[in-house]
Amino acid sequence: MTLPLVYHPSYSALMLPERHRYPIGKYHALQQQLLALGVPASQFQQPKPLQQHELELAHCPHYIDALCSGQLDGKAMRRIGFPWSKQLIARSLASIAGTRLCAELALQHGLALHLSGGYHHAFYDQGSGFCLFNDLVFAAKSMQQQGVKRLLIFDLDVHQGDGTAKMLADNPDIITCSVHCDKNFPYYKQQSDWDLSLPATISEQDYLTEVEQALSCLLNWYQPELVLYDAGVDCHQQDELGHLQLSTTALLQRDRLVLQSCRQHQIPVAAVIGGGYQRDLAALTKLHLQLFKAALELENNLIASKIKT
Repeated sequence: MTLPLVYHPSYSALMLPERHRYPIGKYHALQQQLLALGVPASQFQQPKPLQQHELELAHCPHYIDALCSGQLDGKAMRRIGFPWSKQLIARSLASIAGTRLCAELALQHGLALHLSGGYHHAFYDQGSGFCLFNDLVFAAKSMQQQGVKRLLIFDLDVHQGDGTAKMLADNPDIITCSVHCDKNFPYYKQQSDWDLSLPATISEQDYLTEVEQALSCLLNWYQPELVLYDAGVDCHQQDELGHLQLSTTALLQRDRLVLQSCRQHQIPVAAVIGGGYQRDLAALTKLHLQLFKAALELENNLIASKIKT
């Protein structure tokens, strides 16, 4: 089976101020690296950007209108962390659509990967932490509309998925789990269905044990029909905005664990790359590649052997 990959050229097509903390070039760099490793261009599927009104499935119409038209006030934009531009809205509409497409492909093929996504700090009526709209919530609700009864959002970004937790607090059929560093953004945490708040000093083995136990319980107790996996790499020891100390090898072990566990339970997985903050794009791309290595190994693809840990 060919592993479906979702990507749109607009993901990195955003001009940001010099020295801005967000590594916007990582999406293009990741796609180019996968092509260089031998992944055929035909394996990438391009999402059709959302129409603005479609976002109302997850977000407040007034917030959508203000943000997309450039009328959101300066304080709200500073909370998001990006200067407003038409490029910003265009890439966001494409990226949110990409996570939905990834979920649809996962249901068809058992596994699909999105070279973007994981915007878990966006709330119903406000953005935060580089997140304008919450693609995980939007994709989950979209899949419910398509007949999926129960989903699990399994979020391993180093930061708590506060927007996701708040937006889905009253939805018993979309289970939210966040495994994150305790002393990190956001300062005020929300309540997920399952939160694991870990100390920065946790060992790699203890971290992996916590992830394995949480996922095992959630898969067995809730028996989701689809898992949305946020494979953020900002828990790496070299990340500029994270405080955990995972090695590259531990990231690969983590991603293998998640994908293999879901495969053993015959549960489809749609994975997004989530957060990762280094100015060295080559080093950051290497970390995000670990998810693709784990997925390609699961599909017995020789390209996986070319991706270094």
